[in-house]
Amino acid sequence: MPRRTPRTTLDRLRTPRRFPKFLKAASICVLIAGLLSPLSQAAAADTSAASSSAAANDYCGGQCSDILPPGENGNATLAQVLLNQAFGTQPDHAEDQLAPYGNLASGYSTLTDAKINDFFNDASFGVASDQVASTTKPRSDVTIVRDKKTGVPHITGTTRYGTEYGAGYAAAQDRLWLMDVFRHVGRGQLTTFAGGAASNQGLEQEFWRNAPYTEADLQAQIDSAIANNGARGQQALADAKAYLDGINAYIDASDSGRYFPGEYVLTGHKDSITNAGTIDHFKLTDLVALASVIGALFGSGGGGEVNNAISLIAAQSKYGVTEGTKVWESFRERNDPEAVLTVHNGESFPYASKPAGPQGEALPDAGSVAQEQLVYDRTGSAATSSATSASATAAKTSLSSAKRGMSNALVVSGKYTASGHPIAVFGPQTGYFAPQLLMLQEIQGPGISARGASFAGLSMYVELGRGQDYSWSATTSGQDIIDTYAVELCQDDYHYLYHGTCTAMDKVEQTNSWKPTVADGTAAGSYRMQVYRTKYGPVEYRATVGGKKVAYTTLRSSFMHEADSIIGFQMLNDPDYVKGPATFQSAVQHINYTFNWFYADSSHTAYYNSGDNPVRPTGVDAEFPVWAQAAYEWKNWNPTTNTADYTPASAHPNSTDQDYYISWNNKQAKDYTTASWGDGSVHRGNLLEDRVKKLVAAGGVTRTALVKAMADAALADLRAEDVLPDLLKVINSSTVTDPTAAAAVSKLSAWVTAGAKRTEASSGSHTYANADAIRILDAWWPLLVKAEFQPGLGSDLYTAFSNNLPVDESPSAAHGPTGAHAGSSFQYGWWSYVDKDIRAVLGESVQGGLSQKYCGSGSLSACRDALISTLKEAAGKTASDVYPGDDQCSAGDQWCADSIVQRALGGIKHGKITWQNRPTYQQVVEYTSHR
Repeated sequence: MPRRTPRTTLDRLRTPRRFPKFLKAASICVLIAGLLSPLSQAAAADTSAASSSAAANDYCGGQCSDILPPGENGNATLAQVLLNQAFGTQPDHAEDQLAPYGNLASGYSTLTDAKINDFFNDASFGVASDQVASTTKPRSDVTIVRDKKTGVPHITGTTRYGTEYGAGYAAAQDRLWLMDVFRHVGRGQLTTFAGGAASNQGLEQEFWRNAPYTEADLQAQIDSAIANNGARGQQALADAKAYLDGINAYIDASDSGRYFPGEYVLTGHKDSITNAGTIDHFKLTDLVALASVIGALFGSGGGGEVNNAISLIAAQSKYGVTEGTKVWESFRERNDPEAVLTVHNGESFPYASKPAGPQGEALPDAGSVAQEQLVYDRTGSAATSSATSASATAAKTSLSSAKRGMSNALVVSGKYTASGHPIAVFGPQTGYFAPQLLMLQEIQGPGISARGASFAGLSMYVELGRGQDYSWSATTSGQDIIDTYAVELCQDDYHYLYHGTCTAMDKVEQTNSWKPTVADGTAAGSYRMQVYRTKYGPVEYRATVGGKKVAYTTLRSSFMHEADSIIGFQMLNDPDYVKGPATFQSAVQHINYTFNWFYADSSHTAYYNSGDNPVRPTGVDAEFPVWAQAAYEWKNWNPTTNTADYTPASAHPNSTDQDYYISWNNKQAKDYTTASWGDGSVHRGNLLEDRVKKLVAAGGVTRTALVKAMADAALADLRAEDVLPDLLKVINSSTVTDPTAAAAVSKLSAWVTAGAKRTEASSGSHTYANADAIRILDAWWPLLVKAEFQPGLGSDLYTAFSNNLPVDESPSAAHGPTGAHAGSSFQYGWWSYVDKDIRAVLGESVQGGLSQKYCGSGSLSACRDALISTLKEAAGKTASDVYPGDDQCSAGDQWCADSIVQRALGGIKHGKITWQNRPTYQQVVEYTSHR
């Protein structure tokens, strides 16, 4: 039976699968008869021809490009949704960036500078007069020009209020439905708004568990961010209000003009005939709810301390305390000397390191840990097995340290380029959705001059993109800003000791109910979510420590501070603030989420790692739970405001004008520990490091060369490129006599020789070159890892370590943090463990090796036997075994199993594209001059 694809966090949003049946019932003649005869958006606004030319404040010389699939237009009327579902027709600009993006996989090998914009958009400021598609003036002090090629809004205001009003209006034009979905996700109210599908239940639970905010909490975060940031805080408040006014003006106009997104009808919020129903206006607290979702997805490193404790206890149980701790540390790879680094000049930035003498650890008694229940009082469809399964998946995802990372960056100093100017190819890897989470825009107005991408509903500023003479981008960094505290219970299970006083926990509740709609036919149901909050954060687990009953809570430095980062983004958009590397680094220091930030202008490059890194007391190990006592709290922590002392900017990994920078969520710098596991000798960052290092060594780097390096790495199978050669070395240490194994070795060797990439045999063939070798490795990897490590570790410890770090994340995998059809691959896996262990068995030099040899217990011949045995088993698996099919693909379709799907968050569907492991939004920049 075909498996149902587990979805990534956002993939799990319910989409309207029943539209074809609805079409049969409602009939296309409804459209013809004019039942739905809304004014077009263009007709409802002033769209007179406009004259605009490339801006004079653009210093990129036509060498800035970007891309964001599937397309800028993420809104569709009911008529457009129905036509798309019935005939596949696309609204204008809904997918015109999808084909150029997808075609790079087959076109990069013959790329030239002249062809870059065959695969990217021209990201110059302004719109040439002959390329203006429309001009809209929602107010007299702002103009929104859209270009013919992509429909991107170019917003120009004569006043600050008008500029931000225009940004809000344009955001609603392009992403209103998506914005509405995510304000409800952030409030834990998705099912009530969009339907009770099990996937929707899981999604709202995942986010609400870690950010159970009340309306008062959301408002308090606004008040705090404004009060603590002086004039910039006041400007941010004014900007946000103007932005909301623009959004709400569009809501009113589209409602009266009846060109609002059709999903409002299909989910029962609007009536297609009478237009009855409402689309609620947006308010300031909605922006904080939206920010909490994005921050949790991409910018909140840490957590997982309880899972760490469980695996440590398992290791100590098997080997004894001393040896077990040594084994655990070798797998944790906190500071692996072979790890690829972003700051690679040898500079050390110690953070979250292993203390010499750990203090305050509160490890649970073996077998005592129980996850805190979140959902109560299930009725109807909330009580089904699919609903409870979705809840379990959501809980596991939200409590793991293996956070969604993604995003990459390649930045080369002008010293090593052909032009003498720095070159950057970078962007965030935010998954693939329809409409996309990000949206493109250009904003020009008093104090703002930028073009790039912003998350829908938070686009009062460009968040990733370019200014007049500089570009910036980010990757997820993942350093630990979340700690777990063991609060000792007193009186009952809902009181705890705070500084010696028995204190009641705060209970926060959210009750949701739903009924069937056209978009989601899930039967009626309801439930209540309940979170207990302490001064040390929400309760996540219950356990005993030394026989004492405790609750484990998670304290995040950005908790109750979701709005604080607005100041940093405001600065990045201000041409009077960012004038070089120093002011860029100063700006991103105001962003409290955990990101790696990269910068390039015509002369300089720079890097900075952001986040509010709490100062922990000496002796506190960030890897494990500690007692909720004053001695182990963050330095100068104030529980009322959740503020503390944070490490100074100079202690964060940072650099200016290094020869090159690469980042693919790898280790930032020497001695800087990230919360997630897997920063070892083999990391997907190596795919960039090896290619860029080679380019820099040769010199004369061009935009074409750097794009090629990125695109080549995007098609590489990390396991095949960096681990498989050593596996084959073990197997070939003696002649392979078994015919099945020999045939498999021959195919794998030929694939390695060909470059170890997952590429189509020919463009559009939907069949891989080296297909058999790829199938064999996909089947072999989990088998060989288990055969290599489980005998030595034992079943319990092997399972515990697998909970800390998934074994594999191939493109077709549906078990990794990113799910299937999501593009991003090879972030989490045991490739470093296999690499170090196999090299040790081969007798090669290994720095920071595992504490013992596992494959064949260190015997080369026994290791070889284990590898050959599992290889034969893998070779015998058919394509249907390895790729069993899902809701997107038939069983055995290898190419489809890997393919990227734009997961529908609304009513518009798009076609699949061939797999690439690259940023969703991506810039290619080389500035020619500076102000």
